Amino acid sequence: MKKLSETLSELNINCSFPIKIKDTDGNQTYFERSDGYWFKREYDADGNTTYYENSDGKWYKREYDVDGNTTYFEDSNGTWSKYEYDVDSKETYYEDSDGIKKGTPRSIKTCEGKIVEVDGVKYELKAL
Repeated sequence: MKKLSETLSELNINCSFPIKIKDTDGNQTYFERSDGYWFKREYDADGNTTYYENSDGKWYKREYDVDGNTTYFEDSNGTWSKYEYDVDSKETYYEDSDGIKKGTPRSIKTCEGKIVEVDGVKYELKAL
């Protein structure tokens, strides 16, 4: 990525360091020092950092659920992790790029034994 200071220089716009840019919500989206170091960040609507990248070539991505819990993480080292949570935001499943798995993913869980009511009649679910 081209540094902002280079783009400003090409446009004959003088700037002073450090360069700091914030979005309308006050989140810092860009920072650059005079020694050439820079970073940029992207945020979701809730202010959670969804992407980070810096001049050293490091980056990471994050995804979140509606409660702000991290559901996915990936970085420039090739590391990734997935998370699932219950309604109380307690972690129920974890899996990562090292092959570690804890808990039971939702995709494997069944509704076996659950009771549902339809038109006043109760039914017990059974997996086939």
